[in-house]
Amino acid sequence: MSDHKPKPARTTKTPPDPRAARLKAALKANIARRKAQARARDGHNSQPGHPAQDTDQYNE
Repeated sequence: MSDHKPKPARTTKTPPDPRAARLKAALKANIARRKAQARARDGHNSQPGHPAQDTDQYNE
């Protein structure tokens, strides 16, 4: 008898988990929204070459 070993079965990729895909999409959208908010805050409060305006009402 020969010492022929059977080949291991090919591993197939499991289909993506719908919950994981949904969470990944939600996370990506959340990060994009937060980045847009941060850009809007930075661009709105200060302009290049000008310091940010202080909004403290007691600082006169």
